Amino acid sequence: MIFRLRAGRNISNPFSSLLYKAQVDSICAFFILKGIENTFIFEVNMLNNMKKLVIFDLDGTLLDTVTDLASSTNYALEQCDFPTHPVSNYKLFVGNGINKLFERALPAEARTEEQILKVRGYFIPYYIDHAMDATAPYPGILRLLQTLHGKGIWLAVASNKYQAATVRLVTYYFGGFPFIEVLGQREGIPVKPDPSIVYDILKKADVSKEETLYVGDSGVDMQTAGNAGIASVGVTWGFRPRTELEENGASYIVDSAEEILDLVD
Repeated sequence: MIFRLRAGRNISNPFSSLLYKAQVDSICAFFILKGIENTFIFEVNMLNNMKKLVIFDLDGTLLDTVTDLASSTNYALEQCDFPTHPVSNYKLFVGNGINKLFERALPAEARTEEQILKVRGYFIPYYIDHAMDATAPYPGILRLLQTLHGKGIWLAVASNKYQAATVRLVTYYFGGFPFIEVLGQREGIPVKPDPSIVYDILKKADVSKEETLYVGDSGVDMQTAGNAGIASVGVTWGFRPRTELEENGASYIVDSAEEILDLVD
């Protein structure tokens, strides 16, 4: 990174090379000053952790979706004459894709592919109509996205929610933000914690792993980041407890959306 400053008059520079060390916004930088006629060239080797891309999980990270997921799954279970569950149980059911949600919600003896598909058949149309009944962004999320966008940082979503619902919710709640990529569970692509979804986003954004931060609320998210070789941020306001984030190798753990800003520059 090179900055050129023009002097207003010729300056005789007695230094062929001076090494300065400065603290700039809590980032270590080294400046080499060279005099070339009336031009000063500052060569800066920025040793910093500035991020260019932040990838977010959706459910439990950006949006509190558990009530609508629970009511829609319970509706589907009722249609199939299976028992339902309290909303709190669904915080442990979600996170590994829609079919895994149904598998966990079904009685042990009914966890067959046939029954999962049957429940799915009732769930999808009901969820389309009720996905936004109680769902809402978590406190501070809108301001966080606005601030990150203002800093010129790319935004992306990597979710295990099926693709159509992922795009629909992001468009509805965050349509004013230019996400570089919004990816959910897609046919033929393995779900998280497989890192394929992260690699697809990195390719689209054309940034390095070192320039990327992954934010999520579950052990699956922390594993996904670890498998992709990028830093992870575990959020405590989501569906899973802090202990799960710690046990799955979170690089950082935050209790509020605002704290994420301290990790990007």
